[in-house]
Amino acid sequence: MYSNLPNLVLAFHGCDEETYKKVLYEHEPLLPSVNSYDWLGNGIYFWENSFPRAQEWAIAYCERNHRKYPDKEKKKPAVIGAVIALGHCLNLTDYGSSEVLKNGYEILAYELSLHGKELPVNRNVKGNSDLLLRELDCAVIQRIHQYNEELHNKSYDSVRGIFIEGNPVYPESGIMEKSHVQLCVVNPNCIKGYFSPLLPDHKWDIV
Repeated sequence: MYSNLPNLVLAFHGCDEETYKKVLYEHEPLLPSVNSYDWLGNGIYFWENSFPRAQEWAIAYCERNHRKYPDKEKKKPAVIGAVIALGHCLNLTDYGSSEVLKNGYEILAYELSLHGKELPVNRNVKGNSDLLLRELDCAVIQRIHQYNEELHNKSYDSVRGIFIEGNPVYPESGIMEKSHVQLCVVNPNCIKGYFSPLLPDHKWDIV
């Protein structure tokens, strides 16, 4: 009943300079991520209201790419801003979404058991305690999307989640330094426009 979120949100997509130019100058669309470990299922990913987090991700992405392809020219990090209407949203910050996720999990687990298959698992990577490879969560959310299609239910336009990530901001704190709100846009029509984020003029207050 309350899954259609009102208003527009500003969000930021970390990428390389080549992608930035294609989207902003040549009006090419951002392509959805279709990895099996995507945190919120397949779709176009953004950091809600967090340019610095998108920028940090873009820098790390370019560094990883350079280590993987050292003979190629190093990519330059960039950030694309977007104005997004979340529409019919699977909002994981909402209490009721837990039942949707549980149902999706139970359907997936039952179907895999019929074929003698095991559930995928969420995994961390070496040197990082966060679950960076979320194959179980991705599979559950994708099964929810598929279930809606099968029953001709209203499809989710987007998925929104809060993630507690990183180290404590100070000793014994329960607040983590990289916690963030992440958006996964399933329906590209949610994206009303892209923009090039401005850097603040420090002679003035930030508004």
